[in-house]
Amino acid sequence: MKQQHRLPPGALDRAAVRLPAAPGASEVTGPPPSTVVIGGGIAGLAAAVALAERGVRVTLYEREATLGGRLAGWTTRLADGSTATMSRGFHAFFRQYYNLRSLLRRTDPRLERLTRLPDYPLWHADGARDSFRRVPRTPPWSAVGFALASPTFTLGDLPRMNARAALPLMDVRVPGVYEQLDGVSAHSLLASIRFPEAAHHLAFEVFSRSFFADPRRLSAAEMALMFHIYFLGSAEGLLFDVPNDPFPTALWDPLSHYLESLGVEIRVSEPVDRITSTPGGGFRLDAGSHTHEYDACVLALDTGGLRHLIRSSPGLADEGWYARVAQLRTAPAFLVSRLWLDRPVAADRAGFLGTSGYANLDNVSVLERWEHEARNWSRRTGGSVVELHAYALAEDTDRPAEQKRLVDQLHLLYPETREARIIDSRHEWREDCPLFAVAGYDSRPTVRTSNPHLMIAGDLVRTGLPVALMERAATSGMLAANALLAQWRLRGHELWTVPRRGRNAPLRRLARWGTAPEPGGAPHPGP
Repeated sequence: MKQQHRLPPGALDRAAVRLPAAPGASEVTGPPPSTVVIGGGIAGLAAAVALAERGVRVTLYEREATLGGRLAGWTTRLADGSTATMSRGFHAFFRQYYNLRSLLRRTDPRLERLTRLPDYPLWHADGARDSFRRVPRTPPWSAVGFALASPTFTLGDLPRMNARAALPLMDVRVPGVYEQLDGVSAHSLLASIRFPEAAHHLAFEVFSRSFFADPRRLSAAEMALMFHIYFLGSAEGLLFDVPNDPFPTALWDPLSHYLESLGVEIRVSEPVDRITSTPGGGFRLDAGSHTHEYDACVLALDTGGLRHLIRSSPGLADEGWYARVAQLRTAPAFLVSRLWLDRPVAADRAGFLGTSGYANLDNVSVLERWEHEARNWSRRTGGSVVELHAYALAEDTDRPAEQKRLVDQLHLLYPETREARIIDSRHEWREDCPLFAVAGYDSRPTVRTSNPHLMIAGDLVRTGLPVALMERAATSGMLAANALLAQWRLRGHELWTVPRRGRNAPLRRLARWGTAPEPGGAPHPGP
């Protein structure tokens, strides 16, 4: 009988790649080693879970009052007297996020706290409309299907496109894609391919701005990797899930209880001031008036938090590591505006809509379409809860004016909201996402450092794997834990990724031909 190909739970892509767990004992025998995890976002939670499940004694520090990092939530009281959970806004949980979904399955085995949205529509202000609902899942038919269905591509556009410049997208590998494209901006790559202007803005800039960066500053390698993960390399499709309750209720409260059941000590509202190496190879941590010692450390902080902590923590690793961390930068500011309206948006409005050409508005969410808390508020009041996102805003942006401008764009998109009264609103301005700048890959830190007991996790690190955004955070946390578990001869955790190269052999050969060195040894420049 033919052996059935094993897949990650819930996955559809038979080409998904399994990274087996390193061998070792299933749990600690004798006195357990101790690890401090600094940062309670996705990366820190993943590391803490992976370590604690093997019997390691884990303490998790988080400077904020709640877990979740950039997906945290907090309670706010609205003008009508009700309470709501505010957050930094909508996040898409794609089926390709195998390791993040594995983390969430610890407390939700069937992922019943996630809801699949039926479509991923994209609208441009000039009237162009795209959708991924009926696009085939499997590459290259996904790309062909999208092009045939999209009004932004026509047969007349094809002769004008530079197919050779697009060939690197057909065989994306890590780190090869960075060696090839990291010195080019995402905008320059798209311009060299000569995509139709509408497609350039509608489909591709919508994707690149998911990294909270202007395409002119974003590495083309990072965008090419994104195309591979979501579109050209994976057969999981582009439709995604969203939590059907606010982040704390759906995700982090259950995971916090799970960690506590494993013996993890969780210390929220407790920023770490300093961490130093001890003579025995461990670490001493100072947090306020408290000092503790640990055998190992995982730094799972955002860019600003990591840079701030190591400035007061000399001698943890070699000077090259400090130099790389010092070069990390954050992406420009972004704005999340949430509006509680006194009347509903039209019944046919999508739960999520990506936009282009509507000033700085990047997407619109109608929360009662999927979130129980918002739905309950909507049923009680007859209104709607609408969320607006604007990414990569200029440093000198007039914030009150920008907030008003987003509402004005909502009125253009959904005219029925013009007569709606805003019962209350919240505006979250943040500037703490990593910037994957042109020519910045080599200076980004890796999970491992020169100190074998010190690891870094987060979406800012190099993993050597085709992962991005939330999945990079979860994967890096697991990698950090696995590296420590191996030192203690404990079994690691299995990981999964999308295919680690282009999935179509003829297209891979074509990509190699298109990027072959020209006479004299220089690679073909593309355009």
